[in-house]
Amino acid sequence: MSSVYLILPVLLPILGGALMPLLHLPEKRRNLFLEILVLLTSVIAVLCVLRRPEEGFIMFHLTGNLDFALRLDGLGSVFTCLIAGLWPLATLYAFEYMRHEERTTSFFAFYTMTYGVTLGIAMAKNLVTMYLFYELLTLISVYLVMHPMTRKAIHASRTYLYYSIGGAAFAFLSLVFVIIFGSTTDFIWGGVLDPAKVGENARTIQIVYLLAFWGFGVKAAVFPFQGWLPKASVAPTPVTALLHAVAVVKSGAFAVMRLTYYCFNTELLRGTWVHLAVMVIAMLSILYGSTMAVRETHFKRRLAFSTVSNLSYILLGATMMSPLGLLAGMSHLVFHAVMKIGAFFCAGAALHQSGKEYIDELNGLAKKMPFVFGMFVVFGLSLIGIPPFAGFISKWNIAQAAMETGGVYPFAYTAVAVLLYSALMTAVYTMTVAVRAWFPDRGYDAEAHAGVTDPNWEMKLPLCIFAVLVLGFGLCSEPLMEILRAIAWGRF
Repeated sequence: MSSVYLILPVLLPILGGALMPLLHLPEKRRNLFLEILVLLTSVIAVLCVLRRPEEGFIMFHLTGNLDFALRLDGLGSVFTCLIAGLWPLATLYAFEYMRHEERTTSFFAFYTMTYGVTLGIAMAKNLVTMYLFYELLTLISVYLVMHPMTRKAIHASRTYLYYSIGGAAFAFLSLVFVIIFGSTTDFIWGGVLDPAKVGENARTIQIVYLLAFWGFGVKAAVFPFQGWLPKASVAPTPVTALLHAVAVVKSGAFAVMRLTYYCFNTELLRGTWVHLAVMVIAMLSILYGSTMAVRETHFKRRLAFSTVSNLSYILLGATMMSPLGLLAGMSHLVFHAVMKIGAFFCAGAALHQSGKEYIDELNGLAKKMPFVFGMFVVFGLSLIGIPPFAGFISKWNIAQAAMETGGVYPFAYTAVAVLLYSALMTAVYTMTVAVRAWFPDRGYDAEAHAGVTDPNWEMKLPLCIFAVLVLGFGLCSEPLMEILRAIAWGRF
């Protein structure tokens, strides 16, 4: 396949979304147009992965040796397939969820453009391109957070914007230093820093790495910059599901992987003070997120704090600075996306059908919505890390990476204790919801759920597919693990 085709999955949803308000289509035709557009984009993206061109595609030349270019390597292919697989299902779910909302055409326009921008991050050939798409993702997705136009939504969108702009400033430092001290800005497994140029500047580069880790990590809600994520749960559920499972937060984790393994040299970082620092930050994020999730009584915000914790599972794997750590991070990048988007869709279905937002309002709701809360149990067990669900596989990989790193860097053993604590907290904050919904206290007001039913097929189908994937990955993960091993050891 010619490298020029790499531009299609990026441009199609951006242009299609931008043109949508001009088409003035009735709702049914608009939804059909959208689903076809998104499916076509996903098919082209997957074909680009399967027939991956060796050369990149330069969209335009900036200056010197800086290009705005696309190219698919192993890590980018994983993220591309993840996005391409989830977005059509999320769009289908959004049709029913947004049916009675206002300004739906503008909502779906930005929703679709976000797809193209996220693919641009996944398919970026170099740090320059990824950074520019990363900034564009902030500018487009901020409208989605703001969409309800309530006071809370506007405040949440401002918070998200301030955090993201601040993080981008830190991230920009890494771009400057890679240009100065690197042989290229292209992503190359093992890093691009030139040892001859590094010389006595190793400590400065380590400081820059820490700042860039925080900068790109803002979108991954890393501690102490996680404040925007729970507030963003005020957005419609199709937005929060993608913000918290795929587009924004996963772009942050993906960018940290790129920064660590494809820009900076892990040999330069491993065993230094900055190695310890980023591991501690990831562990603190896990502890904070899982603890706050237990305390939170709002259903969607509880899942948002869960995302804070689980995103740092990915970062904890990445900060092991080893191929096994990268493998662990990638596996949780994939599995958490499926688990969490399913859990958010369950919360959104409960809100959409019953209007209930808080956990103490869910008493007995499973009797009216058995399908939704049955699916939530599946996603909850997987988030805990119970076999045979997918969450067990990725958490096991992280624990293995921690044990391997602990052999030469004993502090890494602490990660295992953090994982165990987080698993306990996850059991509390997921299963208390399920128990309350399925086994209400005596004397609960059954009339409070009068007329409530499970949603229609547009909401049920994505949940079914996600549940099958969670179980399928748990029972048969080895084919995917073989691919991820090849990527982690630089063979793909």
